[in-house]
Amino acid sequence: MTAPAPANAANRVCVVGAGSSGLAAARNFLAQGFEVDVLEREDDLGGNWNYDKGTARVYRSTHTISSKPGTEYPDFPMPAHYPDYPHHTLVLQYFRDYAAHFGLLEHIEFSTGVQAIVPAAGGPAEGWLVTTTTGETRPYGAVVIANGHNWHPKFPSYPGTFAGEVLHSAHYRTPDVFEGKRVLVVGAGNSGCDIVVEASQHATRTFHSTRRGYHYFPKYVFGKPSDQVGDLLHALRVPLPVRRLIGTISMRLFVGDPRAIGLPRPDHKLFETHPVANTLLPYYVKHGAIAVRPDIARFEGHDVVFTDGRRETVDLVVYATGYLIEFPFIERTHLNWRDGHPSLYQNVFHPEHDSLFVAGLIQPDSGQFGHVHWQMRAAAAFLRAARAGAPEAEAFRRERRARLEEPLSGGVTYLESTRHYLEVEHWSYRKGLEKIAARLERTIRRRGVQHSAARELAGAGQ
Repeated sequence: MTAPAPANAANRVCVVGAGSSGLAAARNFLAQGFEVDVLEREDDLGGNWNYDKGTARVYRSTHTISSKPGTEYPDFPMPAHYPDYPHHTLVLQYFRDYAAHFGLLEHIEFSTGVQAIVPAAGGPAEGWLVTTTTGETRPYGAVVIANGHNWHPKFPSYPGTFAGEVLHSAHYRTPDVFEGKRVLVVGAGNSGCDIVVEASQHATRTFHSTRRGYHYFPKYVFGKPSDQVGDLLHALRVPLPVRRLIGTISMRLFVGDPRAIGLPRPDHKLFETHPVANTLLPYYVKHGAIAVRPDIARFEGHDVVFTDGRRETVDLVVYATGYLIEFPFIERTHLNWRDGHPSLYQNVFHPEHDSLFVAGLIQPDSGQFGHVHWQMRAAAAFLRAARAGAPEAEAFRRERRARLEEPLSGGVTYLESTRHYLEVEHWSYRKGLEKIAARLERTIRRRGVQHSAARELAGAGQ
C-alpha cells in the first residue's frame, strides 16, 4: 500500500540501517531539525557489530583494529574503562549508549527493511519514495543510505574445482570449524590475518595465501597504540616521506624484516595499501604454525597448487577476500555509479542531487565511526542550508561537481585494487569534512535557520 503523504514530507529524512553509520546519520539530521525515520531490517541495532544477528560480520574474538580515540564518535567518547581495542560486545554496548543518549531509539523502526528507493514523481528534487519490506511506500524529502558496504561477500575465481569445504570470512564465527582440518586462508586483510592466526591454534595444519607481501603493523609501538603514534605525527605535520621512514624503522624494530620472519617482501611502499594491524601473525609464522604461500594457481580436488608450483592438500578454504559494493534497493544510475562503485563527492554527496547521501562508504586507514560523524554533520548542514536557500549551499553545489574526482588519499598513491575503491587517508579526509561542516554551519547560523539542537552541537565545538 502507499502511505498518505504527511504535510511535512519534505522535512522528513529516511535513514537506511541502524548500524554505526545509520546512528550517526540519525543523530546529526535530528540535530539540524529534520524528522528522521531509521529503517532497520533486523530486530536490533548494531549492524556488522551485532554478533547475534544475520547481518553481523564480526567473529567471536573480534576487537577493533583502531584504538579508542581513532574509533569513537567525537561527540560521545568511549568509556574510560574500555580497553585500547574494545571487543565487539563493548562496541555494541557503546552503540546502545549512544542511541539512548541522543534519543535515537524512538526514531528506529526495527524489522523493517527497504525494498526499493525511487525518485518522487517530480524527480529527486521533489524527494524520494521508499518502499519497505512491509509493503508500505513512503515519501521522504531526503534519503541517507547507511546499510554498509561490507556485507556482500566477494569470491575470487581460480581454475579447477576444489572438493573440500569453502567458507567466506563473512560467515566465520568461531574457531571450532578448524578442528582436525588442514586449512587454507586466502587474503591478507585484517580479517584474513586474524582468522589465519585462530586457525593456526586449532587446525592440524594452516596455510596462508596472499597475492603479495604486506607491511604488518604491530598494535603497539613504544607501549602506545600504533595508530595514536601515527596521529601524533600527523598532528605535528610531519611530511609523508618522513612518516613513511619512521614507520618503516618502527616496524623493523618491533616486527623485523619480513623475509627473515618467513613473510614475502612487500612490493609497495608503506601506506600504499590498506594497513594490516596484527601483532600475532608474524609470531605464529616464525613459530612454524602458519605456512605462507603465494597466490593460488588452480585447484585439483582437495589439492591446492600455488603459483610457485608447491602443492598442499587442504580440507577447508576460507576466503577473506573482501566484499562487493552493492545497494540492491536503488538503481545504480541514481548513485552516479562508475568503475565499480558510486562516484560521490567525499564518497557522500551526489554531484547533482541535494537529497541523496551515502554514509560510511569509505575504507579509512584508521577508525570509521568518527569519520562518519563528520560526513553526516556536513550532509545535514548542507541539506538545512539548501532548504533555506543559503548562498553557501550553491557554492557547495559547484564544489561537489568541480572536485568530484579529487583523490582522498592525502598524497598517498594506493595500489590498483578493488580493495582501494573506497580507501581514504583518514587525517586529511576528516579535516576536509570538518571544514565543510564548519562553513555550512556558519552560513545557516547567520541566516537564523539552525535548529536549537544543532546550535548546541555547534557550540560544543565537536
